[in-house]
Amino acid sequence: MPAGQALRAVKDLAAALGLALAIEGLLCAAFPQAMRRAMLEAAQTPMERMRLVGIASAVAGVVVVGAVRLLLG
Repeated sequence: MPAGQALRAVKDLAAALGLALAIEGLLCAAFPQAMRRAMLEAAQTPMERMRLVGIASAVAGVVVVGAVRLLLG
């Protein structure tokens, strides 16, 4: 991977992590009761289900990023 592409990938990753933190923070601030309830439910979810949901979410995220890059350049 050329240096320019690597730098863009790092910038994209940093921007994505920042956006994820901002969204999570907004949800916690706007809906603290619902977020607490969701966290408690997640803590009691079986590990295998959590893995499957995590894998599905990761795949969906990669597909979205790929589609955006393909369609919007």
